[in-house]
Amino acid sequence: MFGRRGNEGFGKSGGPAGHPPQAAPTPAPVERAAAPVAAEPVREAAVASAPPPHQPSPIARKKMPRTEDYYDTKSQVFSALIDTIDLSQLAKLDTESAREEIRDIVNDIITIKNFAMSISEQEELLDDICNDVLGYGPLEPLLARDDIADIMVNGAGRTYIEVGGKVQESEIRFRDNAQLLSICQRIVSQVGRRVDESSPICDARLPDGSRVNVIAPPLAIDGTALTIRKFKKDKLTLDQLVKFGSITPEGSTLLQIIGRVRCNLVISGGTGSGKTTLLNCMTRYIDADERVITCEDSAELQLQQPHVVRLETRPPNIEGEGEITMRDLIKNCLRMRPERIIVGEVRGPEVFDLLQAMNTGHDGSMGTIHANSPRECLSRMESMIAMGGYTLPAKTVREIIAGSIDVIIQASRLRDGSRRITHITEVVGMEGDVIVTQDLMRFEMEGEDANGRIIGRHVGTGIGKPNFWDRARYFNEERRLASTLDMMEKVA
Repeated sequence: MFGRRGNEGFGKSGGPAGHPPQAAPTPAPVERAAAPVAAEPVREAAVASAPPPHQPSPIARKKMPRTEDYYDTKSQVFSALIDTIDLSQLAKLDTESAREEIRDIVNDIITIKNFAMSISEQEELLDDICNDVLGYGPLEPLLARDDIADIMVNGAGRTYIEVGGKVQESEIRFRDNAQLLSICQRIVSQVGRRVDESSPICDARLPDGSRVNVIAPPLAIDGTALTIRKFKKDKLTLDQLVKFGSITPEGSTLLQIIGRVRCNLVISGGTGSGKTTLLNCMTRYIDADERVITCEDSAELQLQQPHVVRLETRPPNIEGEGEITMRDLIKNCLRMRPERIIVGEVRGPEVFDLLQAMNTGHDGSMGTIHANSPRECLSRMESMIAMGGYTLPAKTVREIIAGSIDVIIQASRLRDGSRRITHITEVVGMEGDVIVTQDLMRFEMEGEDANGRIIGRHVGTGIGKPNFWDRARYFNEERRLASTLDMMEKVA
């Protein structure tokens, strides 16, 4: 149908009817792809010029253990397939039609080359080759699993995954470093970015919002390193975090009130502690009639409100021009009449612009920051403001921070792999040169069980009235807040 000769063509490649096949029966196509066979990554990139949204193939059956013979067979079949099809014609088909065409050709190739394979092995090979041509290759089975939080590819030969908070090695591997780099290029090209020797570092995202980082040779010495922070298909809620033990029901109610009454909020935590997940949970309590503008390096947030404008930074082009930084986005969004500004991750001088926005009528703004405690979060903000070249006195900087931030939520990943909300801390104000904070709730570790799981409990600190009490009264949340604080005190 497209770049292959059909049954007649394959019959001729195997010899005239009634005669045995030739010694090396490789299917001879009528139409050939324009690119030379040697440039296999280029051919794969041609298919990916307009890649479809990620649709994992059905991989419900148990995978067979991979052997060197399997990979050798797959390489031979793949080479014969590339020689047979016209990739430019294949790219015009929809995903399902292209997959069916490839399966037909691969079945013919297996028959002609007389590979000894069981039905299950043949089906697995068909899936793998379809994924190589149309999807993300060996990554497809991992992307299809919802229990995987992170995928870490260290060159073509080693892939690690994080399941249940623990890192383990996967049996997945790539044909070679060229295939791995080709798949990385396929991923980043979907969001208008590029990765190659001249631009070897790239941040991107998958269509579902999963975060992608690629670092290619010559910076990555042992082959391209690919890291994917996966997003769950089912978006987590605070109620689910309660079921997981990340927070208590009382703590969940307190967070709902904080989001509802438009407190300025910073979520602090280390890498992999669940900051973005928690930020997504908090955005559920934004009213549907509020205009929300998000600023991110790679668009990950999944807001459900109807009135949302999503902005994304842009790296410089190959000439080093055209870069759009987070500061540029925040400054611009102030002219877009936002009611709330949400910054995916604050990591530089843009923190000053965000604090200024929080101080000028954009109540309920949110952001995340890397820090190991609420107090360290405040110190990091000071440091990042200094990075921007501002020469303000330290006391003035702290007054700006104390006047802008209402609540800091600390998320932590504990040593057993579990993720907990360890502090809900209110910023009270200034005493002299010091920012005063008080914990509304904190997580106290008590030990670990026989299986190494952390044992602990969330306790209230007995604060009578938090600093945002008047704000809660304005939004008619005063009674619910008082009831929640009373229950937290009884638990303690």
